[in-house]
Amino acid sequence: MKKTHEPVSPDYIFETSWEVCNHVGGIYTVLSTRAATMQQEHPDKVIFFGPDWGEHSDIYFAEDKSLFPNWQRIHNARIGRWKIPGSPIAILLRWEGIAAQKDAIYGWAWEKFQVQSHAAYGDYDESSLFGYAAGQVMESLYKYIVESQKSKVESSKEPLFCMHANEWQTAFSLFYIKDHCPKIGTLFTTHATSIGRSIAGNHKPLYDQFNYYNGDQMAYELNMVSKHSAEKQAAHYADCFTTVSDLTARECKQLLDKQPDIVTPNGFEPDFVPVGKAYTAQRKASKEILLRSQNADGKDAVVAGQRPFLLCIAGRHEWKNKGLDVFVDSMRMLSDKVNSDVFAPRVIAYVLVPYLEHSTLQMGKVTVVFVPYYLNGLDPELGETYYNLLCGMDLTVFPSYYEPWGYTPLESIAFHVPTITTSLSGFGVWATDEDAKCTQGLAEGVYVIRRSDSNYEQVVHKVADAVYSYMRLSGKEQDIVRKKAWKLSEKAEWKHFFAYYREAYNIALTKVNNK
Repeated sequence: MKKTHEPVSPDYIFETSWEVCNHVGGIYTVLSTRAATMQQEHPDKVIFFGPDWGEHSDIYFAEDKSLFPNWQRIHNARIGRWKIPGSPIAILLRWEGIAAQKDAIYGWAWEKFQVQSHAAYGDYDESSLFGYAAGQVMESLYKYIVESQKSKVESSKEPLFCMHANEWQTAFSLFYIKDHCPKIGTLFTTHATSIGRSIAGNHKPLYDQFNYYNGDQMAYELNMVSKHSAEKQAAHYADCFTTVSDLTARECKQLLDKQPDIVTPNGFEPDFVPVGKAYTAQRKASKEILLRSQNADGKDAVVAGQRPFLLCIAGRHEWKNKGLDVFVDSMRMLSDKVNSDVFAPRVIAYVLVPYLEHSTLQMGKVTVVFVPYYLNGLDPELGETYYNLLCGMDLTVFPSYYEPWGYTPLESIAFHVPTITTSLSGFGVWATDEDAKCTQGLAEGVYVIRRSDSNYEQVVHKVADAVYSYMRLSGKEQDIVRKKAWKLSEKAEWKHFFAYYREAYNIALTKVNNK
């Protein structure tokens, strides 16, 4: 009989990302919501490493020099806590001090890990130097902890460490640890392959031609050689390679020539969501803020007492990948339906996307409002956080073309707001697996529209039809759908999904121990 082994669990976890204490996109949500569960299982043994942007970082970071007081800090690293549920330890660092070593570092990365940095441009240098510097700080802290443990108990075994690098931006931290601290189990997660995102963003048919794409070839064609190389080599050299959905696992196999060892889907932490009377009060307050921003208090609605219907799309400024094109076109189509219906309320559709030009497109009773800010409560127009404003929405629409997971629809249903997404999002695939009725309409709280390279107009029609049908439901009927949306979100909480990370740590440590 084959001997079985107990799963191996790390004593310390080092995790690094460009979005630690730095809100850029969905990876911030992954880490910031997962941290509370990690802290419960490994109290103050989870240490995040991120870039130090000074005053900007201090929005999310509180320095605390009492942590590891005898550790000799290096490379201008600040230690403290991330201002999120769980308050995990975070170390922020700058990398300018090693900029003069860039060529030597790139030479090392080529000789040791075959990373092709010769074609580097733009943010590759900054990210790679940050990753390398993070690896140096990890090594220093690792050695300090190990030596401290030895001095406390003479016969104690050496603690087990895992380090987890997220996305190509931190690949050099993994390379550094592989080379300098071989006892540490390494994990690498690609949340979206750089080549897959680039193929999609350059309006090439990613899905219809999927089996014909070669990642290395496309890297040369799209001027992505260095980023792709760092990502691909990190995937191959990591002790455990993970991605966030079956959709992206297929992409990794095709474009990175590497099947992930395990899929680690993205969960959510309910601590972010107000409950009971607090939720009701926030929903009311958020609606008032949104309506005041458009001078639309509902008094000019066609039917007395009928307030405008509020919906939104949010995410990065990726016009095709995030489905912004579908959203705007579907609002045009919706306007035809609403303008010809004397009983339909006004519709205000918010495009909450940083860096877009601020504007309003008035289409009769349908108004599309472009809000070009990160909604952290400090913007000059709404002055509220995204989550608080989300409470005030009646519906969200995220008709993505390229979306390895898709936090925005998951966040939406966690806040009791029904959502529309597509079969090309990892979340959409998960929702369909949980409830096949999600492909039929919004009755279950999530509507997953099948999307391909060749059915754009059909998707636009289905979004417009679904929004129009939902807004015509009575308040009580909408409340039933809202409750179903929230119930589905409970299945995606981290308490359910963190088991995949436990297995990923086990895979990494088992591989290291068997070397």
